[in-house]
Amino acid sequence: MQPRIVVDESVHDTSTGIWFAVPGGFTEVPLDVLLAPPMSPEANRLTEAIAPLVEAIPDGVTRQQFIAQLASGQQLLHALREVGTVHCSLGVHRDDMGDGSGRTLHSLFTVSWRDIAWSPPSASSARAVATAKQYSHVEYVDLASGPASIGETVRTPAHESGLPSTPLLQIHAYLPHPDCRRMAVLMLTTTAVERRAEYRAILRQIAELTSFESPLAQRQTN
Repeated sequence: MQPRIVVDESVHDTSTGIWFAVPGGFTEVPLDVLLAPPMSPEANRLTEAIAPLVEAIPDGVTRQQFIAQLASGQQLLHALREVGTVHCSLGVHRDDMGDGSGRTLHSLFTVSWRDIAWSPPSASSARAVATAKQYSHVEYVDLASGPASIGETVRTPAHESGLPSTPLLQIHAYLPHPDCRRMAVLMLTTTAVERRAEYRAILRQIAELTSFESPLAQRQTN
């Protein structure tokens, strides 16, 4: 069976600056809609979309908890946007390598831009992981987009953050842009620390399919 490929309409946006593909199981979080200014058309569409869901919750306390969780999620997305995040996807996969229980694994994938001082791409990608002492696994790879580096670490949220004190596996891929003045940072986060090899393979696959030029434009040129 041929794999199912879904092409997002953003692939035609020449101002995007980065193109990538994610495997099955990832669902994009609509940042522009969830973070739309109040009274804007996007904000009104969001209100209309969730209104039936909120009204279907019979318990007033539960309804308020849902609204509070939604607001908390929006605050997290605002924080991501402030550090240059331009894409966010939620990953849901079945664990078929564990004890046979088939538990559901969750992950978060983001793409962010980082401004950097000018230097050759190979030096920028190496510096990105060399200056982060917490990385326990580091790779230097040559991708179609150019030199890149991959590093992973396990972090536990601080108590004052308000997040559960569950260890989080974070894997980063650093891809310097050809203009040598900015870098794309791909990050995959999950609580399934014991599946680090599998999630590392997922992020590497995404990085290998990442391009700073529209693949459709290249095809049309050829």
